[in-house]
Amino acid sequence: MSRTGLAILLWAVDPDEPARLATPFAHAAAAAAMELQVEVYFSARSVLLLRPGVAESLRASAHFGKTVAAWMQDALSHGARFLACSDALAAQGLTLTDILPAARQHGGAVQFVARAADPAWATLVF
Repeated sequence: MSRTGLAILLWAVDPDEPARLATPFAHAAAAAAMELQVEVYFSARSVLLLRPGVAESLRASAHFGKTVAAWMQDALSHGARFLACSDALAAQGLTLTDILPAARQHGGAVQFVARAADPAWATLVF
């Protein structure tokens, strides 16, 4: 059976550690460009990247001018879907109306585990 999708869980991705922020979105964009279905699940503190203005102010490296927001947009423009964990949002004092419109879909543990259990989907955890 060939894989049809890639589910990416952002667990250790944290705006306080910008060096870790570009890689998951580069992988999401690459997989989507290869015509895989891609779902990026924002959990824990990664949901903070979904607040307007946060990702625009971050760069994964001082030697590279591309913002984290630009990496995220690459993934979205290739067709990746962003899903926000409702518990993670609540833990950060956020609601769906506080985050980017592109991520105003709930997706948490149950949805990610369902993808992980599906043999047609691969998973990555960052």
